[in-house]
Amino acid sequence: MMITKIPSQGAVVSLIVSPAVRFVALLALCAAYIQGPLTKLFDFQGAIAEMEHFGLHPTAFFAVVVILFELTASAMVLSGFLRWLGAMALAGFTLLATFIALRFWEMPFGLERMMATNAFFEHLGLSGAFVIVAAIDVAKGASK
Repeated sequence: MMITKIPSQGAVVSLIVSPAVRFVALLALCAAYIQGPLTKLFDFQGAIAEMEHFGLHPTAFFAVVVILFELTASAMVLSGFLRWLGAMALAGFTLLATFIALRFWEMPFGLERMMATNAFFEHLGLSGAFVIVAAIDVAKGASK
């Protein structure tokens, strides 16, 4: 029987706090906020239709603002430039969008409601993760 060595806690911590892992984790957190506006850019009519679907008028204005906002806030989180502000902005945006787009409590019971409910709570988790990123960034700045 072969016994494999479990990496020490120090090695695991070193990996977790490495700049590469941190960047990949932040990229994963921002992925939807990069993919979404890029999709809107390549299908602007679809972006306008999405704004119309959610009752946001003027539709073209809101489409442009959402595209610029998501890309800018994501760049702030990824670059570290005012990371806390970008993260808090994405947390607030996600929370607001969640209550606009995923109103599961208004849906009849069934698959669509179940999927909207799951997405609603996943988005709450995203908002919470962005708040944690902001808190860590602020605390790191305060410790300098």
